Amino acid sequence: MFTGIIEELGVVSSLKQEFDNIHITIKSGLTNELKIDQSIAHNGVCLTIVNINNDEYTVTAIRETLDKTNLKFLKVNDKVNLERAMKLGDRLDGHLVQGHVDQTAVCTYIEEVNGSWMFTFKYDASLNNITIEKGSITLNGTSLTVVNSKTDSFSVAIIPYTYNHTNFNSFKIGTTVNLEFDVLGKYVAKLLSLNLLNK
Repeated sequence: MFTGIIEELGVVSSLKQEFDNIHITIKSGLTNELKIDQSIAHNGVCLTIVNINNDEYTVTAIRETLDKTNLKFLKVNDKVNLERAMKLGDRLDGHLVQGHVDQTAVCTYIEEVNGSWMFTFKYDASLNNITIEKGSITLNGTSLTVVNSKTDSFSVAIIPYTYNHTNFNSFKIGTTVNLEFDVLGKYVAKLLSLNLLNK
């Protein structure tokens, strides 16, 4: 379980394909605090550490993960949002995040607004995921508040700290991002769809 509060930007130092899987090696200042078998979120995707070497560690993304996330687009030197799993008893500064990406979205608009940034994203609404105005959304692992919620798009406002300490500062029109919708919203949507089917 995560909170959507990014701890650090890691840098992809190596990508190695093995059958359908990709072994992703990340250089990070967090590495000396990590251990093998530990879970860590990469752009919001929970992955298990399989190897540690000095200031680098390796995780493996399987085909299912690659198909549903933007990890398949990673290149060497790309920056990745990192968050370790939350500790029981810690403050929950973001919202409850599972590290299970629901789908991707594409950045369609970026506007600088008096020292902050507004980013707009479009996603495939046929997968039945929803946002609500002022609700929570996890975008590349970052806990954010939805504004301008629509059926297949939404916007988020990014403060300078978040812009400078996450990979938002590398986004362009057309950038693909990972989305994890609010877990409560997913249950409500599922219950409503089941209720409609049973009528």
